[in-house]
Amino acid sequence: MASLAVLILTYNEERHIARALKSVAPFASEVFVIDCFSTDGTVEIARSLGATVLSNPWINYSKQFQWGLDNAPITADWIMRLDADEVIEPELAVEITEELPTLAADVAGVNLKRKHIFLGRWIRHGGRYPLILTRIWRRGQGHVEDRWMDEHIVVKGGRIVLFDAPFSDHNINDLSFFTGKHNGYATREAADVLGQRYGLFPEGLGLSREASSRQATVKRRIKEQIYNRLPFQVAALAYFLFRYIAQLGFLDGREGLIYHVLQGYWYRFLVGAKVTEFDRSLRSLTTLEEKRAALARLTGLPL
Repeated sequence: MASLAVLILTYNEERHIARALKSVAPFASEVFVIDCFSTDGTVEIARSLGATVLSNPWINYSKQFQWGLDNAPITADWIMRLDADEVIEPELAVEITEELPTLAADVAGVNLKRKHIFLGRWIRHGGRYPLILTRIWRRGQGHVEDRWMDEHIVVKGGRIVLFDAPFSDHNINDLSFFTGKHNGYATREAADVLGQRYGLFPEGLGLSREASSRQATVKRRIKEQIYNRLPFQVAALAYFLFRYIAQLGFLDGREGLIYHVLQGYWYRFLVGAKVTEFDRSLRSLTTLEEKRAALARLTGLPL
């Protein structure tokens, strides 16, 4: 069998971590939980289920995950990225077990299909399924993008294949948690938008369909080259209508309506509003150092 290590980032995830760990137990040879000093039972639960727990202060998801890749004593041939609120479903566990050992030597990564469960309902429409993400790669042939938001795994030295069975993104916290989390996401995404606009951060290699998910690459290009250049009031509304009508989001029922309005309109509008707010303070500044310092102060992020 091909050996596979699973990396999971946590902070107060006692509601989810056991479920995630049990879902990877059929195929994972190693499991590493990179914890940010949880104050609940996350660490105890993870250790009781056989995971190796490492602790590291939080900066952002990208840097935390890369720290895990660089510091966890991984010996497996392959590595999987999994969020604490995600679940590998039995069909995918079987596919990984059976297919991973048979992959050709020129395969460097595996894309997986993610399905989103919201208020107990699978959101099938509005362009939300399948979301194709690179989640498995050969050890030493993958790294995570250095971004504040929407970071992806980038692989090198080989091609990427797609497995058919999906995994689930199923956070069981309430709507207050959902909106609070997305408020934080909006701040981080606004920092990325302004960082790119003013050249505040070092440019990475970026996504490509050869090094990551083709779907993710196309979405990134559309967002950066078209969406972010439109007035946010127009862009957010147009995006919501495209998802909810053209991509049949209305077929997802009442739960879908809540999800698409919050995630497909309110969140996009909030990002645009924060970009506008922060940019007012940056425009009059002359140097990159001044702009970066102002953006750090406005966002509260350690830029």
